[in-house]
Amino acid sequence: MRMDLTPLRRYRDYRLLVAAATISLFGSYITMVAAPLQLKELTDSYVAVGLIGVAEFVPLMVFGLWGGAIADAFDRRRVVLITEVVQLGCTATLVANSLLGRPHIWVIYLVAGTAAAATATQRPSMDALMPRLVPHEHQPAASALVGLQHNGAEIVGPALGGLLAVWSLPIAYGVDVATFVVSLLLFAQIRPVPPGAQAETVSLRAIGVGLRYAAGRRDLLGTYIIDIVAMAFAMPQALYPFLADELHASHALGLLYTAGAGGGVLATITSGWTTKVHRHGLAIVLAAAGWGGAMALAGLAVNLWWVLGCFAIAGAADMVSGIFRATIWNQTIPDELRGRLAGIELLSYTSGPTLGSARAGIMARLGGVRFSIGVGGLACIGGVGLIALLVPSFVRYDSRTDPHAIAERERRAATAAT
Repeated sequence: MRMDLTPLRRYRDYRLLVAAATISLFGSYITMVAAPLQLKELTDSYVAVGLIGVAEFVPLMVFGLWGGAIADAFDRRRVVLITEVVQLGCTATLVANSLLGRPHIWVIYLVAGTAAAATATQRPSMDALMPRLVPHEHQPAASALVGLQHNGAEIVGPALGGLLAVWSLPIAYGVDVATFVVSLLLFAQIRPVPPGAQAETVSLRAIGVGLRYAAGRRDLLGTYIIDIVAMAFAMPQALYPFLADELHASHALGLLYTAGAGGGVLATITSGWTTKVHRHGLAIVLAAAGWGGAMALAGLAVNLWWVLGCFAIAGAADMVSGIFRATIWNQTIPDELRGRLAGIELLSYTSGPTLGSARAGIMARLGGVRFSIGVGGLACIGGVGLIALLVPSFVRYDSRTDPHAIAERERRAATAAT
């Protein structure tokens, strides 16, 4: 059950990557709480808050694919640095807007879309860095550590963000700006990661190559589709400010955002067992169904602590799913395609939550906050079960016998030997 810390102990650039990404995420989660809260205060509308997801959706779709091609064609570290500067500028704009006597609503949506475009361009390069910095045999441990990084930032960031945003929105956004400055200094110390000899130039043809490769891998398609379904049906974060009001616990808004991450941390620090699991597809199916079940129970809970407990269980299940999805990706995708496939991954794990925000807002308007959360959880279970029936080869995936995993393991061993 003990967590494997080998990647942190052995690989300097990996340590820098984790530290920089953690600090950057910490600040971003503060803004993730502050922006919906500001919209709630300005509009008092479920739909207006949910529309943040709509504003982010198109940029994520477009720039995620281009960002993947860019990651395979250019130095991945440089791409991360440039897009980090753009995100810093976006948050600085939110600071300026919040200082106005009457902040502009359209500025919040515009910044959300621009920041989503920068994130979508950055994340393929960020994700594609790790396989170059950590050997094949340590990928499961490295994926678990990245999960701990995400959940640690998700606990501290929203908890502090909830307090800061209620106290002062300009200060909340300003802290995010400061974290971008620190993360830029750390990212700059990572060694350059130039493209390989087989790199393709950025073009529609290059994107098409990545899409065709993904379409030919039903195991990869299974990871993408299950994640989209789980998040689209059972990711109700846009409703948390309203749920806090219904629970008469506005002071606990930060806890609602961090409870899932707390469960994720618990799953991560006891993740030693994941290295013994080889049926990764089946593990993902069971974990995603667990996420939906916990969210369905949260919709029935009337007590704050029961809701937080359900969210924590959901977060643990999501973390387990994330570890095995990342392991499949990192152990089976060739490096020359890693950026483009990371771009497709980005579409799955970001389009789901953005669609989920819009769905949650619309269903809450129809039947209320609890109705939206509970029915979404049940729909998640049904969707995951349907995918398992339609893609049986994904459920049967075994890392010991999968030809792509074997080929990538042998390629990395040959590279290390030379």
